[in-house]
Parts: sequence; structure tokens; C-alpha cells
Amino acid sequence: MVERKKKTQDDAANLASLKPFRLVKFFSYSGLAVFLLFTLVLSWIISNHAKKVLLERSEAYAFVVAENLSHQVFQQFVLPTVMRYGEIALRKPEQFARLDTVVRNATHGMRIQAVTIFDSSENIISYSMVASRIGRKGEGGIEYHKALAGENNSVVRSAGSLLNLLPGGRPITSQLSTFIPFRQYQANKQKEGIILGVIEVVQDLSEDVAAITKLQGSIIFTSMLIMSALFVVLGFIVARADRIIEARAEERRRLEQQLHQSQRLATLGKMVASVSHEIKNPLGIVRSTADILGKRLKSVAPGNEHLAEIIVEETGRLDGIVREFLDFARPQEPNRALTSVNDIFSKILAFMEPELERKGIVLETSLSQDMPQISLDQGLMHRACLNILVNSVQAMAEGGRLSVETRYEKAVGVATLIVSDTGLGMSPEKQGHIFTPFYTDKNRGTGLGLAIVKNIVDSHHGTITVDSKEGEGTTFTIVLPGR
Repeated sequence: MVERKKKTQDDAANLASLKPFRLVKFFSYSGLAVFLLFTLVLSWIISNHAKKVLLERSEAYAFVVAENLSHQVFQQFVLPTVMRYGEIALRKPEQFARLDTVVRNATHGMRIQAVTIFDSSENIISYSMVASRIGRKGEGGIEYHKALAGENNSVVRSAGSLLNLLPGGRPITSQLSTFIPFRQYQANKQKEGIILGVIEVVQDLSEDVAAITKLQGSIIFTSMLIMSALFVVLGFIVARADRIIEARAEERRRLEQQLHQSQRLATLGKMVASVSHEIKNPLGIVRSTADILGKRLKSVAPGNEHLAEIIVEETGRLDGIVREFLDFARPQEPNRALTSVNDIFSKILAFMEPELERKGIVLETSLSQDMPQISLDQGLMHRACLNILVNSVQAMAEGGRLSVETRYEKAVGVATLIVSDTGLGMSPEKQGHIFTPFYTDKNRGTGLGLAIVKNIVDSHHGTITVDSKEGEGTTFTIVLPGR
């Protein structure tokens, strides 16, 4: 329950630390999205405004051209034709040719695609620069009727959009048709002349509209390209920031765990030191008394002195346990001096040689001849190495192979001590707890041996790791600074 509550508190703390960054990410991505949307809207506004200006100017230009054309047709065709023939009959080739000449001369050099003249009495095309349209009825539409009523007007006929810019798309087309009444010219202009028909002037705006559409597409494409690049850059920044924040959160959790572990161990150490101190003195008295009792039993009750020996042996074992407790509760500060790691291992192995022979353990050594003397506490390091070797021997109850190796890596200035055995090995779960105080799977033992080893190695600013597989063996590796 306590662990679940602690985990909930840690999660809440992590969430609180991530909230500001999540807000930054939200506003960053939202800002880019809004900027992209704003760019699209702006491109649409710009293109529409450009089209509107183009149409207004083209329409004004068409009105001027149409008015001039109306005047030229009336002056150079209508009046001369009526005076000569008495009537206008465009069915006659000579009249049609004369009108066509007047129209083409009046629109020569201008951006005019076609000119069409509608009859005033009925919606029929009397003349057109496009010969196929001559004689057609009903093509004037509402614009024709507005012009007959005296109102100048225009209509745009367009086809195409941004999709037409894609490969394989149809060309963009746009035509502006301007309709004005074709009036009888009045010299004094005091009143408007009679409407003789309707003139339609057609301008081809396809190139201009296509250019505006391309500009719009270029703005959108460039904006999307820039936004994509910004999104990618922001993505990399956010991903890196996520990793940094996660690493910092993990470091904070690790430091908190270390702090809690240190607090627990400090409290536990005080308790162990107090209890061990209280046990140590009575235990010494029991042992001394057992020694005296054994001597007296030899003379008083021969053959029973082994009972006193049992008491002495067990009090000695208890004394060793108490010493382990005290060593763990009050770890010693290293008294450093230049010492040879090879000499430490040589002394320990010489001491353990009878035990190795008794258990049928084959010893293999590879002690580096280039190993320099390094600054360490000989007594503490002797104890650490001895504890590791004893653990390895205990793991090979039925014999095996014990390997001891030392290496010196001059490039990085570290000494490496490796102890391997072919014993029972350990599960991954056990490997995760092997250096935890009071953790043991032995029937007799305090579970402090390897914890003390780790404290000794840590006090020398070194590291100790374990690599083990069940049924194959275990390897302990100690790395110490060699400079």
C-alpha cells in the first residue's frame, strides 16, 4: 500500500514537471498550424484580390474599346452603308466585308479575342469575328437584355483551379465578355441615341488568371514547405527535449531512491550498531566462561569437554556475525596507500589453497604483469576480494573451476579485477538483489557479505558488477581507478 502510494506521488510529481513542457509543445504546434492556416487564407485573399483587380481593369478597358468600336462602326459602316444602299443587309457579302474590316481595324493591336454584334429586334447574332456563330439565336443571355436596356455589363467564364496545376491537368481558361448597347451616334450628345443592337467584346484572360493561380499555388507550396521544415525541426527539438526531461526525471527518481535507501540504511545502521554493541560484551563473557568450563570439565567429567567446545565455536560464529553487523553499520574510511592488487589476490589464494583442493576446485589465474601499484586500503580490499572468492567457492560445492584475472587498461587508467566460477549461477531476479543488505538464499548467513563488498568498492570510487546464468556460473567484475 505504501509503495503504491509512493508510486502515485512520483507519477503526480512527474506529471506536474511535464505540464509546462506540454503547454510549450501545444502552443508551438498550434502556432505553426495557425500560421499555416493564416498563410492559406492570405494566399486566397491575395489571389482573389489580384483576380478582382484584373477583372476591374479588363472590364474598364473593354468598356473603352467597346465604346470606341461602337462609334467607329456607326461612323464608318452604318452611315456610309445607309447612304449608299438605303439599308443595312449583312447578308450581302460587300456589306459584311466592310463591317468586318471596320471591326478588325478598330480592334487591331488590342487584347481582343472576338467581337460579336447582336440584333436589337431579336436575340440573334448579326456579326461575329467567329464565323461559326453568325446567325445563331438565343446566345445573348441576361447580359444581352441588360445591354438592350442601356446597361453596360460583363460576365466572366472561367474553368480551372489549383488542381489544374498538377501534372496532366487541363489548362486554366478565363474569358471576360463585355456587353454594351450599340447606339445611334448623336453629334450634340444631348440625349442618348437609339439602341441599334448589342456589342459583345470578348477578352481572353487565361494567361493572367493562370499566372495568378500559379502565384497562389507557389505561396501555398512554399508555405507548406516552410511549415513542414519547421514541423520537422520542432519535432526533433521536442523529441530531444522529451529525452532530456525523461533522463532528468529518471535521474531524479534514482537520486530519490538513493536518498530513501541511505535514510533507511542509516536508521538500520544505528539500530544494528546499538544491538551489536549490547550483544558483543555478554558474548565475550559467555565465550570466556565456556573456555574456563571446558578446562574444568576435562578434570571433573572427562569426555564432556566437547560441550564447552560447541559453546566456544558457536559464540565465535556469533561474534563474526556481530562484527559483520558493526562493519556494515559503521563502514570504515579507506586508509589509502600504494598497494599491489596482485599481491592481495596471491595472499588470499595461498590461504584458500587447502580449501580449494579439498573441494576439488581447479584454480586458474591470469594476473597482469603490467599492473601498477594503486592507491587503496589494503585491509578493506583484502576483505572485499576474500568475500567474493568465498562466495564463488561456496557456489561450487561439488567442485568446478575458479578463475581469477587482473587487467590494467592504461588508456583509461583503470584496474579491472575479475573472479569467475562454474557454480550454480543466479537468476536475473537474484542478480538484481545480490548487493542488497540482508538478502541471502543461504540457510546460514547474514546477507551482508556482498553489501559490505559494494560499500568497500564504492568507498574507493570503483564499480562492481555481476554477470551470471543459472547452471553455468557467475562472474564478478571490479573496476578501480588506477591513477
